[in-house]
Amino acid sequence: MNYSFKHFFLATCFALAVALGAFAQGQTQSPADTAKKANARPTGIPEPAKEPFDGVAPEKMAGQCVTLDTEAGAIIIEMMPEVAPEAVRNFLNLSATGALDTTNFSRIVKDFVIQGGNLFTSEHWGAALASRMGHKLPDEPSDVKHVRGIVSMARTEEPNSATTHFFILVGEGHHLDGKFAAFGRVVKGIEVADTINHAALDGEKPVKPVQLKHALVARCSP
Repeated sequence: MNYSFKHFFLATCFALAVALGAFAQGQTQSPADTAKKANARPTGIPEPAKEPFDGVAPEKMAGQCVTLDTEAGAIIIEMMPEVAPEAVRNFLNLSATGALDTTNFSRIVKDFVIQGGNLFTSEHWGAALASRMGHKLPDEPSDVKHVRGIVSMARTEEPNSATTHFFILVGEGHHLDGKFAAFGRVVKGIEVADTINHAALDGEKPVKPVQLKHALVARCSP
């Protein structure tokens, strides 16, 4: 056996031994297998709970009303999924799951709006509600005019920043047209919104906030 052949033979044997050793230790996964394993969902972690109106088509959300049973009386809001489907879906889910129950109307602008949906004011505040407030909605401006009785999503100056806060107009708000997601209209109880709006204030904060005791989702009455 000459030197070059002997060197080749020994190198081949060494490479084979390394490969067999790797096989014995279970280290023969391909890069694709390794990536697949790294991206696999850990066992024992539950999928996020599906909410009642997740995946429901806009036409099937039409005709739904939400009754806000407040300390000052009931406000009934008809949904408008044809113009703001994601805002409607969010509001229906918040109402149907009880997330709005025991929250307060925490912001008031005289003769203009009352604002609710601050889950931090809930008697049931905790991690679940905090998570809900972290869910951002896409902007859904439309040609709906912000007039008395319209219900719209509140947000910051940042785009796509609406979460759970909503407001009910008791006056005119045409400067909001085409900028905020109007998703509902009050069909009964606008006088209750007026009562809430006329509460004593400290700035824009009510001295004694009115509580939203319970939100109920049901088909709108004819």
